[in-house]
Formats: sequence, structure tokens, C-alpha cells
Amino acid sequence: MEASTPGPVFEDYEPTAGCGCAGCADGRRLRLLPVRDGGLPAAHGGARRALVAATAASMVLGAGTVAAAAPIPAPDGPGANRAADPGPPTEQGGTSGLHGAPSHASPDPEKPRPTTRTEIINRAKAWVAAAVPYDMEAYWKDGYRQDCSGYVSMAWDLGTNEWTGSLAKFGVRVTKDELQPGDILLFHNPADPNKGSHVVIFGGWTDSTHTYYTAYEQTPPGTRTQATPYAYWKNSASYLPYRYKGLTAGSAGTVPVVADRDNDAGAGSTAFPGADKFGPGADNSYVTRLGQMLVRRGGGRFYTQGPGPRWGTADLNATRAFQQAQGWTGADADGIPGARTWALLVQGAGKNIPPVAAGAVPVAAAAVPAVASTGGAETARPAYPGLGVFRTGQSSPYVTRLGRQLVLKGFGTYYTSAPGPSWGEADRRNVEAFQRAQGWRGAEADGYPGPETWRRLFA
Repeated sequence: MEASTPGPVFEDYEPTAGCGCAGCADGRRLRLLPVRDGGLPAAHGGARRALVAATAASMVLGAGTVAAAAPIPAPDGPGANRAADPGPPTEQGGTSGLHGAPSHASPDPEKPRPTTRTEIINRAKAWVAAAVPYDMEAYWKDGYRQDCSGYVSMAWDLGTNEWTGSLAKFGVRVTKDELQPGDILLFHNPADPNKGSHVVIFGGWTDSTHTYYTAYEQTPPGTRTQATPYAYWKNSASYLPYRYKGLTAGSAGTVPVVADRDNDAGAGSTAFPGADKFGPGADNSYVTRLGQMLVRRGGGRFYTQGPGPRWGTADLNATRAFQQAQGWTGADADGIPGARTWALLVQGAGKNIPPVAAGAVPVAAAAVPAVASTGGAETARPAYPGLGVFRTGQSSPYVTRLGRQLVLKGFGTYYTSAPGPSWGEADRRNVEAFQRAQGWRGAEADGYPGPETWRRLFA
């Protein structure tokens, strides 16, 4: 390496946090602001050195008077879009103005911008379609911060990036029974905001028991929507439902039919959407509707949780059972709905799925065979086999069982074929997605199933 030339001493000087001179005060303020709101990036060369130089100069002068540093203009002129003091750092960041036009001024919580439920959900779906990456410090092209509260700020069209500690003032508390699409479920932990605080958008119930709902949320690695247990996977009792204060008249109490992220006519349509909307890898509102119709026709036993937008083994088996109930065989009963299957379901025609006969093995049970526990007995939740089973090069029926259960739970995105006995990267990535859905991070979401992951997966 080339020997570096020593720079002036003041370039390496870090002023004390309590220094009250104008240069230090302005430097501290700028470091708290997002870059696009006039702040300094972590490695900002010239501007940072200029501020430090000013600080050093003030110390050299001692008791002399130092002229106040000239304020750095905001992006769109003096005072425009200047971020508010973000306050203490939290996992969701502080409130701030958008980097866009001045019309995005911070709103009055008591006089919020009007919007409808349909607009809220459509904005939420726009980020899902764009697969916006999760980042607590980055801003999407619409000016909203790419974390969970920035996502809700965008969907509610607040005009500012709020955080979990401030979103409640833009809403009114409602009950579980009053929840409608566009409402939110919020958990803010005031004792330690970095521990568990999160917020999701309620997209509607997935079943009549109101145990699962469609959640839209911004969480690592990016925006997603999936069937979620009420109120959430973790810290469920701490989540509170809120309704946006700015909902326009007539929007409360209605469930809008909105286009899914594939830009189709909408899941409320009776027309068959096409076979490409179903099968491995499918994730859309038509899958949810198919499952709901199958449950009404006797297919509820195939689902361990409410039907959701992500295609799984439960959807395949329930569809096949309905097709077989019509007397179809072979390719006509392959578990993928065609135009005839869809028409019978939406019209409430044809024969229902028959109940399981005494002594018979349900299709779902046959599709996911039990695995003997280490004690030799078969259980509904197989005994945890140990971490060594889930390593590259290992092959075991436990890996197959794990994969099939991930698919049933809606976490089979990375499988390009049916789960098998050989542990691979698709298994690891699906396990990681499941772990992150529990709210775990870091080493707790490494993609390798430990005892707690196993217990929750088979709960």
C-alpha cells in the first residue's frame, strides 16, 4: 500500500458532543437529517471537513467571538421541506418532511388529507408490486422511508415519514370486529422502541373465524403481503387497531374490490382469471378467493390456517378433492383449477367435497406423511431431529417434512419443485423467511431451523 500523506491535525479532530459553538451545533443537526433533506452522508468529505475546520478554528481563537455559520439552504429554497428534529434514534427513525415538493408539508393530525380505503390498499399494493427493499435509512422514489412506519405513512398519504411512536395520532382506535381494509395494527413499545415495535396494514379477513387476515407490511427483505394470524406472529397481545382519521365519507364499513398486483380485473370478478394464477409460485388475491370458496364447499380440513394469497399444498389438495367430487379423474383432477372448476365454485354448483369416511386417510395427511419421532412413535408434530440434519449435503425425511410444512404455512416461495429430502439453499431461504415473519433478526433468522423454529412451524 502507498504511504498516506498526513493531513492537517484538525481533519482528524472530533469535537466533543457538548460543544456549543455554531459549527458543532450545525454539524450535529446535519448528521441527524437524511441526506436528501440537507443532511450529511456518513462519509461526506468536503462539507464535513469544513465544519470540523470551523470547530477547530473556534477552539484556537479561545475566547474570541466566532461568526455563526451560515445555514445550509434546504433542497427547494430557504426553509422548504426541512426535516423536523428527529429526536432520539429509534428503530423506525424520526419524523421528517419528504424530499419532494413543498406541498408535502407536515399535516395537521386533526385535519389529515382525505383518502379512501381503496386508495390506501392500492398504494400499499404498489410497493408490493415494486418489491421495495426494507431500509430504515433509505427513501423510496416517492419520498417515503423504506421501513414499516414509512410504508404506512405512504399508504395513508400523510406527507411525512412518521414512526411507530407518532402514527397513532393520525388514527382513531377501533375494535377487532370493526377492522376494515386500510386500517392498521400498531405495536409501539414506549419502554424500548427498538424492541418489537412494528405496524402492518390490515387487508381483510381470510376466513370466517377471523383468526387470519391479509397483512401488507414492510419488513426485511422487502414489502410483502401474506395471511397472518391475528394480531401478529409475535407480541400479538400488544398490537392495537387504528383507523385513519382522514377516511372520506362512505368509505367506512365497506370492503373495496381492488385490482391485485398482477393488474387483473380483480378477485371480485366471476370470470376465470386463467390457470397461470394458480400453482407453485402463485401469490395473488385469486388464490385467496379460491381457498375461501373451497372451504365453503367442504375443503376446510385441508387448511391448517386461513386461505391466503400464496399457493400451497392445502390449495392443491382441496382443489383436487373438489374435482374428484365431481367424478373427474386424471388430468381433470390434477389440483389446478380450470375454467370448469372455477365456474362451479363461483356459482355454488356441483357437488361438495365429501367428509372423510371413517377409517379413511385424509388427502392432506396422505400428501404430508408423518415422520417417526426419535422415540419411535409418529406424532402430529415430529420431534426435533437436531440441527445437524439441516446442513448442505445432508439428506433426510425430516428435510422433506420441513419443506412441506413450509409450503403449507405459505413459505414455499423459493422452491422451484416439490420439497425433497436433500437440504438445499431453497430450504434455507424459506426457513429464513419464516423466521423473519416471527420478528426475529440476525443470528435468530439464519435459515437453519432450531428447536423453537421447529415448534412454531408445526404448531
